[in-house]
Amino acid sequence: MTDSKYFTTTKKGEIFELKAELNSDKKEKKKEAVKKVIASMTVGKDVSALFPDVVNCMQTDNLELKKLVYLYLMNYAKSQPDMAIMAVNTFVKDCEDPNPLIRALAVRTMGCIRVDKITEYLCEPLRKCLKDEDPYVRKTAAVCVAKLHDINAQLVEDQGFLDTLKDLISDSNPMVVANAVAALSEIAESHPNSNLLDLNPQTINKLLTALNECTEWGQIFILDCLANYTPRDDRESQSICERVTPRLSHANSAVVLSAVKVLMKFMEMLPKDLDYYGTLLKKLAPPLVTLLSAEPELQYVALRNINLIVQRRPEILKHEMKVFFVKYNDPIYVKLEKLDIMIRLASQANIAQVLAELKEYATEVDVDFVRKAVRAIGRCAIKVEQSAERCVSTLLDLIQTKVNYVVQEAIVVIKDIFRKYPNKYESVIATLCENLDSLDEPEARAAMIWIVGEYAERIDNADELLESFLEGFHDESTQVQLQLLTAIVKLFLKKPTETQELVQQVLSLATQDSDNPDLRDRGYIYWRLLSTDPVAAKEVVLAEKPLISEETDLIEPTLLEELICHIGTLASVYHKPPSAFVEGSRGVQHKRLPGSAGSGESVESPDTGSAAGVSEAPPAVIPSQGDLLEDLLNLDLTPPTTTGPPPPASSGMQMGAMDLLGGGLDSLMGDESEPPPIPLRTDTPQSPQLPHQSPSPPDYSPTEVGPGDHAGLVKLGGDLGGGPAMGTGFGAPPAAMPASFNVPVSGGLDDLFDLGGGVGMPMGVFNPPKTVWLPAMKAKGLEISGTFVRRAGVIQMEMTLTNKAMSVMTDFAIQFNRNSFGLAPAGPLQVLTPLSPNQSIEAALPLSTVGPVMKMEPLNNLQVAVKNNIDVFYFSCQYPISMLFAEDGKMERQVFLATWKDIPNDNESQFQIKDCHLNSDAASNKLQGSNIFTIAKRTVEGQDMLYQSMKLTNGIWVLAELRVQAGNPNYTISLKCRAPEVSQCVFQNYEMVLKN
Repeated sequence: MTDSKYFTTTKKGEIFELKAELNSDKKEKKKEAVKKVIASMTVGKDVSALFPDVVNCMQTDNLELKKLVYLYLMNYAKSQPDMAIMAVNTFVKDCEDPNPLIRALAVRTMGCIRVDKITEYLCEPLRKCLKDEDPYVRKTAAVCVAKLHDINAQLVEDQGFLDTLKDLISDSNPMVVANAVAALSEIAESHPNSNLLDLNPQTINKLLTALNECTEWGQIFILDCLANYTPRDDRESQSICERVTPRLSHANSAVVLSAVKVLMKFMEMLPKDLDYYGTLLKKLAPPLVTLLSAEPELQYVALRNINLIVQRRPEILKHEMKVFFVKYNDPIYVKLEKLDIMIRLASQANIAQVLAELKEYATEVDVDFVRKAVRAIGRCAIKVEQSAERCVSTLLDLIQTKVNYVVQEAIVVIKDIFRKYPNKYESVIATLCENLDSLDEPEARAAMIWIVGEYAERIDNADELLESFLEGFHDESTQVQLQLLTAIVKLFLKKPTETQELVQQVLSLATQDSDNPDLRDRGYIYWRLLSTDPVAAKEVVLAEKPLISEETDLIEPTLLEELICHIGTLASVYHKPPSAFVEGSRGVQHKRLPGSAGSGESVESPDTGSAAGVSEAPPAVIPSQGDLLEDLLNLDLTPPTTTGPPPPASSGMQMGAMDLLGGGLDSLMGDESEPPPIPLRTDTPQSPQLPHQSPSPPDYSPTEVGPGDHAGLVKLGGDLGGGPAMGTGFGAPPAAMPASFNVPVSGGLDDLFDLGGGVGMPMGVFNPPKTVWLPAMKAKGLEISGTFVRRAGVIQMEMTLTNKAMSVMTDFAIQFNRNSFGLAPAGPLQVLTPLSPNQSIEAALPLSTVGPVMKMEPLNNLQVAVKNNIDVFYFSCQYPISMLFAEDGKMERQVFLATWKDIPNDNESQFQIKDCHLNSDAASNKLQGSNIFTIAKRTVEGQDMLYQSMKLTNGIWVLAELRVQAGNPNYTISLKCRAPEVSQCVFQNYEMVLKN
């Protein structure tokens, strides 16, 4: 009889009976009872009350019974942690059992019991099992380390298990090696900067040796680990490829894809003229083709990966077009994916074959597939110029079928063909016009309207055709309305005498009767153009259009590189980087192919900073955009009155009565007044007149903002800027010192200032190197790196804007959120030329300190929004506080002494600056370059003491005592300030300046 009988019982009072059976003296009865308990547990009954009785059954030699008890223990240990401790002694005992299966079973179960109280008891048994003589026990123990690390990482590190794991990579048994690699990879993913897998040629050689002998899943772990290694040169790269290539013939498709990933990555380092490079390309094709003979689900995963491979290296599969031809019984998701790859592989050599297939697909019954097939014909025409005529002829044949959705898709793709090959295939327009009445989808209607407007001079009844669309203008989608407006304006410019009423009608509909801001704006622009300068209107509206590109749906290069490094994972199926779909992706690292790193930049923000806090915290894209967007869109857009340095005083705050060292930060914390709202115009013209009657068009000024406009963004190269009008800021300190500072001071520290030696000339000013603030991955191809500098009293944000996308970027704008010190753009930043793909532009943005204020965490955090023609992107960066140190920050000696005494001792902070090897004079000179002024210096018992002052742009003074002991690389710094919140940032700045 089978074990199914244990699941059929429905008796009441079962727990009591089971308890009696579990405590029976008969082994068979005990085993039956435990099986019943496991069966009840499996169907969801609560049998935790039997915990002590089941645990008592652990003391047995019967392997089957022991497995069942361990299974129960794993399930209930979390809910009964105090009881679970009873089992610890048995685990320890089982880990020393002569039977390796029992030793492995004990260590495996230990790793699955996620109870903190128990973990510390399990360290000793685990240490023994990691060095066990039996490889089966060692490989199980290796995985247990990864599980234990997930529960208590600190414990694993303290016990030295990570070093033992690294030693297991050199184990003689390939399965132990594979499991050690798997465990280390798992731990390294959650700690990306730990460098646990220290891969070097010796380690790689051991992994490659183990690769041939371990199980298929072991091979996958090793191959994935190899993919993270960067070879030293092309010879090492070729050697690894040669040893990985045999994995391509493995029966497991996961092994094949992992091998393909390694080869794709290492091929980047091989010279293309190398014979082996060509051989490798030929070897990669058959395994990929073989994957397509598996079941549909595996085929789909293979096709998604092949799609990436073909975009990177189309030559691999250029002769394998036929395997991507669709079969009648393929599921729709496989058909659509095959179609996509067919277009990517289409070339002059195989286009006839491809077109014949696509024409066949267009007569299928599946509507989605037919639509995609028709679009594919159009894409082939654009990609392979020699086939364009044949493609147009095929599309005309399909239009003659009069199948509604086929006709509509054909018109959409013919519009694209006209854009690619102007004045070549216009003879087909008559056929298209015959099908005008059957168009009911917005995209097809918009495409047809574009064709009529673009070729109005060749269509006799163009005005009638467009007028027929105008009748139901308000019922059309926005896409059709916009296209109709443009087409009628084109028609008017080509046939002005016949279409005056039509253009007046459409302008009236667009500007008066529509509540869509895009449509209204376009209507106003056309209206003004036509009324003020018809010649200019003709040049703008009828300008020659750029040809459309061949491949508009290619994945952008930086993302493609990362996805190639993730072949065989979910990322390669979604075509998204792991960071886009792995929640809480603390361990997700951006990967890049080795050959493409020739520019010398690393994938992640280069850590060029020192230990200083400014560059220590990595710049992060602001996760929550709600509050930031609200702040950014509420800023006043009044144009700046000056583009020079900001005026020192602001009318927003009277500071004459403020103590020189006092309440600067009080207002910094508290001032959250909202800037005035942006005015919205509501007046619209009553009735548009005909263009030739010289109407007075509406005063459509640049300050009008409609819904959806990116208000609050400073136009780069435009006329908007965050100037002094952007909310209240901090004024200048009073000209006269407060009376309390003029009191003569006597005794104590008085005479130290007479002992001070002279201060030498300052060294060069230290400006932090540029770091990546906004990675291309997070901003659709736009990468921004930058730094902050202060020159002649003017703070500047110096940036390098790099376009890593495939399209041109224009219309840049930038804005800051409210911040601790009121930093805001002091004028527009000139970015006069469009940013082409793979081009970089240097830009400098002057900053003022009179913007809106809000305390940030950390204090020197700056949240920034950047807009271009693609989207709005957000990031945050940290500026060194020395950017805010004013040039007039040197105090009089007596004033310094009085102020030091006046500031409460509670406001004093003390810090250590370690590993600094400058003498006191060199340190003083270096700091003076950052406006940290030495007031006096004295030497006491071989220790130099520098007394220094600095003044922030908002009037806060900071006083410092820097102690430098000859021969001691550790300095001590004491800081006093009426706003102690500033001290941490000032210390970080000292550390950064002195160490660079």
